[in-house]
Amino acid sequence: MIESKEIRIALAGNPNCGKSSLFNVLTGAHQKVGNFPGVTVEKHEGYLDYKGYRIIVVDLPGTYSLTPYSPEEIVTREYLIKERPDVVVNVLEGPNLERNLLLTTQLMELEVDFLVALNMMDEVEEKGIVIDIKQLQALFGCHIIPTSAKKKTGLDSLLDHIIRVFLNDIKIRKNKLFFRPELESVVEKITSLLLHHKELSGFNARWLAIKLLENDSEVYHQVQQYPVWVKVELALQDAIREAEQLHDSEPEILITEDRHAFIRGAMKECVRQSDEGKATITDYIDKVVLNRVLGIPFFLLVVWGIFQLTFSLGSLFTSGLAFIFSTIASGIGPFLSNDTLRSIVVDGIIAGVGGVLIFLPNIVLLFIGLSFLEASGYMARASFVIDRVMHRFGLHGKSFIPLITGFGCSIPAMMATRTLKSPTDRLVTIMIIPFMSCGAKLPVYVMLTAAFFAPAVAANVMFGVYLLGIAVGLWTAWLLKSTILKIDSEPFVMELPPYRWPTLTSVLFQAKVKALMYVKKAGTLILSAVIIIWAASNYPRYTPLETELSSETARIASSSMNQAEKNASKMFLERRIKSEQLEYSLAGRAGKVLEPLIKPLGFDWRIGIALVTGLAAKEVVVSTMGTIYSIGQSDGSPKELKSILRNDPSFSKATALSLMVFVLLYIPCVAAIGVMKKEVGRWRPVLLYSVYSLSVAWVLSFAVYRIALLIQ
Repeated sequence: MIESKEIRIALAGNPNCGKSSLFNVLTGAHQKVGNFPGVTVEKHEGYLDYKGYRIIVVDLPGTYSLTPYSPEEIVTREYLIKERPDVVVNVLEGPNLERNLLLTTQLMELEVDFLVALNMMDEVEEKGIVIDIKQLQALFGCHIIPTSAKKKTGLDSLLDHIIRVFLNDIKIRKNKLFFRPELESVVEKITSLLLHHKELSGFNARWLAIKLLENDSEVYHQVQQYPVWVKVELALQDAIREAEQLHDSEPEILITEDRHAFIRGAMKECVRQSDEGKATITDYIDKVVLNRVLGIPFFLLVVWGIFQLTFSLGSLFTSGLAFIFSTIASGIGPFLSNDTLRSIVVDGIIAGVGGVLIFLPNIVLLFIGLSFLEASGYMARASFVIDRVMHRFGLHGKSFIPLITGFGCSIPAMMATRTLKSPTDRLVTIMIIPFMSCGAKLPVYVMLTAAFFAPAVAANVMFGVYLLGIAVGLWTAWLLKSTILKIDSEPFVMELPPYRWPTLTSVLFQAKVKALMYVKKAGTLILSAVIIIWAASNYPRYTPLETELSSETARIASSSMNQAEKNASKMFLERRIKSEQLEYSLAGRAGKVLEPLIKPLGFDWRIGIALVTGLAAKEVVVSTMGTIYSIGQSDGSPKELKSILRNDPSFSKATALSLMVFVLLYIPCVAAIGVMKKEVGRWRPVLLYSVYSLSVAWVLSFAVYRIALLIQ
């Protein structure tokens, strides 16, 4: 009997292998989402109870290897080495087995306790692929369990084998991957040097030796700290010389070749493709989506369709949420007798936070669309299609992946540029990522387009804003590559996964994660910002205005006007006093200082305040405007911000377009600036970018405002 009834497992696999779908099927509702310690890579964790065991499941980020280039690869490797899960479940995509097995060979080298979930077996059978699982088990030295997350088959067998691995009830001999003789002798030599070194006892010595031969910087740094490095370095130099003499190559390349040779041999021996050479549905679709003429128009049509869905369907839900928040404000107001408290709750919290939350349906719909494209396999095709365009601007399709990530959030997008080997490509990509419309900017677009455009037109306007961000980013890349960063881009190679219909559970789960992050931000950062903005908009108090309000209220009450006239006069007086108080406040004074700079763009001092607070998070632009523009609107029936703006004489359709362009292009949030500095390594490029983005934002907003004034 064992003492622990808890088993911690980690799911590891390539992107698009069905790993997240398997995680969702196993854990169901028992899930939580956070970040791995110290990084912004998402961490999905859940649990299930099975045969008396509580199995904790950690869904590691999708990765093709354990070489630490990207944040995902770093997180996955660090977790496997340092956290030491009881069992690693290597999820393989059955129809694309050869590509997936590279990660399996690296798990063999790491010598962790692992088994293989051979996923998507329903597709394997549909395509007539025959896999000799027993022979494959013998070659890789691990349990291999056929599963299908989509059909929910093989799950009990998988869980039974997890328990067997945990209990060390393994009837399969663990195998090692042996390299060509001259490499293997060096691996053994370095392994023996490291094997009995107590400071490195927490690592697998053979794995360290292989990684040193692969020129792994993380392992180099680890081993160089100890005296054994002197002997290890001599062995490495001998290996490098011998590799150059015998193969005119480097040990790193030879190791990769040997891994692929092992995989090809295993595929020849264990896998039979019965329909080889037969065109598939994937081939037929790719003739359209990868076509040199049709590819880009098709991509634009797909994105346009997502925006149309976001607005047409989202407007139904946003109207309902707006009514709910308006009803809450109307219901709470009369119960708050203290004017200050009522103003904080109604004009501050409900107007500010509610103004952000009513756009939650649009956020969810947009991310459902993007998650669907990614899970279906189309997003990888988009990278290839865009590659031809990006080459003309000095970049390549591999930069497209971080740029697409930038539509969600600039921070993980900047970190994703670590996959780019060229420092120049990396720097240029980081500099243009903020021009992509991150999810935080979406509430600003939705609020302004909903206020001034019909739903169908609003979707087209927002689509145009997104395209403008891409155009400015590409133009910036061309400018940098043509002037201060004249270095050729590296070639781009990426495998295309087959098309498959994403599971509804997986797509909705991804959308739920983004929605919860949005709501969490609204309940923490944005709520705090709203309260600060409310205070800055109401203080210091201007005593003469309060005296005037008191005396004029008394005069109206004692006048000969009827009650309806008295109420109208009192409401008009309160609005005027609140408006003048706002101008006298700290926020008003700050806005007045900025106003001469932004007046040519169609902005007044109130928008200036919103743009400054937007440096904390772009959603705060909406909450700030909700707070500031609500002041002076208290007539007993709270209004949506879009209604207030539509009826504000200083706010026009031209102003809305100009503001969307400025929010799109000006400096991102402070957190993104911090990550940019961390990734670039120095402040000079960050400061250069800040000045450049502000200049471009001002010039293009000015142009859009003036053109809109002429044609509206």
